[in-house]
Amino acid sequence: MQTTEKARRTTAERTRDTLERLGAERDVWVSTAHPEHGPHQVPLWFLWDGRAVWMCTAAASATARNVRAEPRVRLGLPDTVDVVMLQGEAECFPDEDVPADAADAYTAAFGWDPRAEEGSYLYLRVVPRTVYAWRGTAELRGRVLMRDGEWLD
Repeated sequence: MQTTEKARRTTAERTRDTLERLGAERDVWVSTAHPEHGPHQVPLWFLWDGRAVWMCTAAASATARNVRAEPRVRLGLPDTVDVVMLQGEAECFPDEDVPADAADAYTAAFGWDPRAEEGSYLYLRVVPRTVYAWRGTAELRGRVLMRDGEWLD
């Protein structure tokens, strides 16, 4: 989603736009780090349930290894003009323990059910603690939309 919008949006407008994008987009960059192996970044499909981001990765992946050792993550939607970034801690659910409603919603959204795969998968749930959103330099000031898990007014 590219924009040439120069006008500075209000916090309420940015929050509305951010929530719309979280509900409509499917790809997110996931940044993790491991104390011994360092940083790692990968794109994953994601599902926004209105409160949290749900993703899924192979249980043996570097992303899974990293969040087990260090659950703090940063997520970024792929647009560099209309930036949305979230920070939080990943909660891990092996495919056999994931809440059925979350796994069913993920399957419905992407037409793929990791629970039916031969290998093991790990569902990741991230409830954002901090959300940033901005379009261009005009919106750098005030780019924080959520702090400590609370949307700002």
